[in-house]
Amino acid sequence: MQTASTDICERMGHSQELSEFKRGTVIGCHLCNKSIHEISLLLIPQSTVSGIITKWKQLATTATQPPSERVRAY
Repeated sequence: MQTASTDICERMGHSQELSEFKRGTVIGCHLCNKSIHEISLLLIPQSTVSGIITKWKQLATTATQPPSERVRAY
């Protein structure tokens, strides 16, 4: 038997990004004083929840940012 959290992770894979709705739901739960652990039991893995909350605190947004340019040494 799988929990909802592991089921979502298996379907999402590692390369898909979360919808704006899910990111907003994480922030909404955080603002309602839910712990990271409680949010992760409901939605997505703890590391993802933590990353979304940290990004929101630092940048005041949950929107995805463009990837940074990497300079290659030849």
